[in-house]
Amino acid sequence: LCTNPVHPRPLLLHIPTMQKLLVALALAPASGLVAPLTGKATLSKVAGGKADLEALCAENPTALGFEGIWDPLGCADYDFWGLGNDATIGYLRHAEIKHGRIAMAGFLGFLAQSTPLVAGEHAILPYRGYVPDVTPQEQWANIPLIGKLQILVFVGMLESYGEGAGFPEGYQHYVKGGLPGYYPPIAGRAGFGQVTFDLYKPFPIFPEQSAEQKERGRRVEVNNGRLAMLGLFSLLSESAAPGSVPALDGIESFPKYAGNVMMPFEGDFSFF
Repeated sequence: LCTNPVHPRPLLLHIPTMQKLLVALALAPASGLVAPLTGKATLSKVAGGKADLEALCAENPTALGFEGIWDPLGCADYDFWGLGNDATIGYLRHAEIKHGRIAMAGFLGFLAQSTPLVAGEHAILPYRGYVPDVTPQEQWANIPLIGKLQILVFVGMLESYGEGAGFPEGYQHYVKGGLPGYYPPIAGRAGFGQVTFDLYKPFPIFPEQSAEQKERGRRVEVNNGRLAMLGLFSLLSESAAPGSVPALDGIESFPKYAGNVMMPFEGDFSFF
């Protein structure tokens, strides 16, 4: 959110309340993928509450070198919307996993869109108004408004399906003890039956994994997602403020962007 008030007023919200609002807004839903479970969904170790979350942190150490939960805002003690602390932890874990997935896609997308293969000339224009040799952010800005809305509607549909898609047999919601990050099968269920493929595994080309392999994969995914969130913000920061990320500042052809990435419809309309 970007505003420029002429007469700023003092902040009246209590600090703990402000923290809760910031966390809730920052962890708004995003679409996510994960391997579907066969049969009845088993509960994740983190589904039981804060004690299990602490156990998971101990089993999945990071490079930061601290013990226990890194929780400067005290999120592990919150109670969102009266759901209870255990449900809140399930919500926050699910949101972190999905944001990590989006960040991984965004990081790779930024790199791909910076290459001549994607950003260069095309015999068939990918969309009306396409302009070659511009930054990834400018590529988004050049998409017609109706195209942007189609993308958002598609993502919203996936998010809606991810919340149950008809609640298939064995499905348990992540705020009710279900597995955080789990995306249920949607083939034949979503879009009045028009969706014929599952999101994670549209074709049976992946070998079946053991429970131990799935558990390890989920931990790797969380760690990779956290790294991708930092990586994506480093790309956006250097692009908007050259020199803010010294490791990227030395790349002569690094994409620069003068617009505001926090206003995705800046070129289409504005409420301010």
